[in-house]
Amino acid sequence: MRVDLAASYGEERLPRYTSYPTAPHFSPAIGADSYARWLAELPAGASASLYLHVPFCREMCWYCGCHTQIVRRDELVAAYQQTLRSEIGLVAETIGRRIKVEHIHFGGGTPTIMAADAFAELMSAMRQAFFVLPSAEIAVEIDPRTLTADMVEAMRLSGVNRASLGVQTFDPVVQRAINRVQSYEQTASVVDMLRRAGIAGINFDLIYGLPHQTVASCLDTVRRALALTPDRFSVFGYAHVPAFKKHQRMINEGVLPDGIARHDQACAIANALKEAGYVQVGLDHFARPDDPMAMACEERTLRRNFQGYTTDKGEVLLGFGASAIGHLPQGYVQNEVQVGAYSQAISAGRLASAKGYELTDDDRLRADIIERIMCEFSADLGAICARHGAMPQAMLTSAPRLKSLISDGVVKLDGDRIAVAKDSRFLVRSVAAAFDAHLDGAKQLHSRAV
Repeated sequence: MRVDLAASYGEERLPRYTSYPTAPHFSPAIGADSYARWLAELPAGASASLYLHVPFCREMCWYCGCHTQIVRRDELVAAYQQTLRSEIGLVAETIGRRIKVEHIHFGGGTPTIMAADAFAELMSAMRQAFFVLPSAEIAVEIDPRTLTADMVEAMRLSGVNRASLGVQTFDPVVQRAINRVQSYEQTASVVDMLRRAGIAGINFDLIYGLPHQTVASCLDTVRRALALTPDRFSVFGYAHVPAFKKHQRMINEGVLPDGIARHDQACAIANALKEAGYVQVGLDHFARPDDPMAMACEERTLRRNFQGYTTDKGEVLLGFGASAIGHLPQGYVQNEVQVGAYSQAISAGRLASAKGYELTDDDRLRADIIERIMCEFSADLGAICARHGAMPQAMLTSAPRLKSLISDGVVKLDGDRIAVAKDSRFLVRSVAAAFDAHLDGAKQLHSRAV
């Protein structure tokens, strides 16, 4: 453990690099017309992944960094579901053919806030608009506190095969401090329901760096979570940005762990999961050795997108819903963030894209390097630059931040190959940032490096 490095780099604000360039650099210059043109230009053999954003919850978790809002009336959710259906049809019509789909991911908010029959109708609409492959992974994010048996049955009938459960922590003191009281028994009951329905892929999300959290409380959460034997864990550091997420002001900053404490918590969780037999995948995921994600990591085919680490190899991600982001070969597009503006655009028969980014050749090169660093803790600059018609020395020269990382022992440079030192992998975002040509103007929008 390099405590000195955690102190030196841990307070820096950096992206999580689920895209490059990152969302703060999207511009209104890329809007609905650009998106329509890009969809129509998709090559004949293209396949896609679908992301559906459901920006509603029953109550606000104070740590939340997602685009979501609190709803009490089911009519609002039902109306939104109909808008999603309309957007699916509009996008499919713009593409002009029924393209293959290999991954579907429902994110939120709380996707399972929808009525069970509405969820089934939405899945049916996607299957009509796109050719969803029989082998497709269909994943849904779940709040265990509100999941119903009817929704589990609808998920089963709709072909859902992976569920991602928000756990965060089992410490009741921390739960009260973040306004998310969720018992171990609730979580265990949901896991049992899902498995009895044949939804075998189970992911748990954990968070460190929360108010009142300690290494001991983190380890107790891990111990109890392991008893439920999920296939995967995602372990994220809490990003405290109250200037942008006003509900985070409800969290007392005086009881938040500092950078060193966050580092200790992250290391303790990682060590406990690895001792239990899970394979660390990239920065913050852990999977059983026989899980497809662990195998992708071993085979160096792991990818990274807006859902984090993924086995999805596709180059096309279609985003549906308010604030949803899509990725096409030409660049990124993001829908209107506000539900009202999003719904108004779709109701008028227009794509809801409000901003985006058109990739340059340099962006594609840097995105390739950053993805390999984030996925493999190393990058063969010679091989990557050769694919893009660039020179590795030029990339090294354009990354002055590397000098201090190398002198501090974080990065090792061997010819044209860079590698993050094993005891410094918790700083992989700092290494990726060395190749980010857009970084400095948006640091304030990002979370701590550790």
